[in-house]
Amino acid sequence: MHRLLRNSALIICTVALALASNASGADGTRDEFKIVKQLPLEGAGRWDYVTADPDSHRVYIARATHVSVLDSESGTVIGDIPDTPGVHGVAVAPDLGVGFVSVGGANKVFVFDLKTLKVESQIETGQSPDSILYHPATHLVFVQNGKSKSTSVIDAKSKKVVATISLNGKPEFFAYDENGNVFVNLEDTHSIAVIDAANKQLKATWPMEGCEGPRGLASDTKTNTLFSGCDKELMVVDSKTGKVRQSVPIGGDCDGVYFDPSTGYVFASAGAGKLTVIHADSSGKYAVVQDLDTPPGSKNIGLDTVAHKVYLPSAKFTGDPTAHPRPSVVEGSIRVLVISQ
Repeated sequence: MHRLLRNSALIICTVALALASNASGADGTRDEFKIVKQLPLEGAGRWDYVTADPDSHRVYIARATHVSVLDSESGTVIGDIPDTPGVHGVAVAPDLGVGFVSVGGANKVFVFDLKTLKVESQIETGQSPDSILYHPATHLVFVQNGKSKSTSVIDAKSKKVVATISLNGKPEFFAYDENGNVFVNLEDTHSIAVIDAANKQLKATWPMEGCEGPRGLASDTKTNTLFSGCDKELMVVDSKTGKVRQSVPIGGDCDGVYFDPSTGYVFASAGAGKLTVIHADSSGKYAVVQDLDTPPGSKNIGLDTVAHKVYLPSAKFTGDPTAHPRPSVVEGSIRVLVISQ
């Protein structure tokens, strides 16, 4: 009887430890991320930024000359925003019922109705508008102009440019905190620009030693941390001081970085063919917890922070997708990979 009780107790302890390990945080065992679905897209155009809007269950994918709009739950294409030559990104303002598209080939931002997807107006910007951010606290849209090395600031209500901020380098992606700061990666000067959103002016430029060509950028507002995707390195930066706390190895040709505030995961997508998943341990130090193999050229991602799903466009190419100039996409080969645990 005593032996039976001891064996039963041992089994219960073993099961409890296993459950605790599976439910643990940064230092425990996790379910791995995997590709759970592949969504086909028609056409052969390349793509750029992916914007996932959890409130509307939509995913916007900028596709060279148009924007594909997907239902994030069913995966079906529910609409399209046509005639956007050189499109780079989409920002949505649900509180105003409109969205904004950076149209690089036209040096404009197109404003569209979120319900109908119809373009309502066009706004002149600097040269080659690239990443685009809607800042809810100020109702301002920040558009990064690649060739002009500036940020156009648009009043989302009046739909007019209210300021142009000169930058110390070529701007790429952005992030923002809860203290009124907008952060922008500067690709050619390997640094981060800090913009005072309310006053529409440049506050500082922070160099990142050891960083080459930063593009993707994300923010953890609770820990005052920025994650900047450089070539083969993710820089972990203090968003109050600009100090680089550490670097974490990632894939080459990284163009997308996102942070999930509910889970603490950082995602970095690399054109070399790897999605790196990063998490902090109990001491606050970040480390790679998984490298998921992805098709080469899959360097842009969107993240649904409610469903905790990553959307990663991929395709077959006529050559090395990491080469310059970029090769063409094989017609009919585009798939949006849906990745989750």
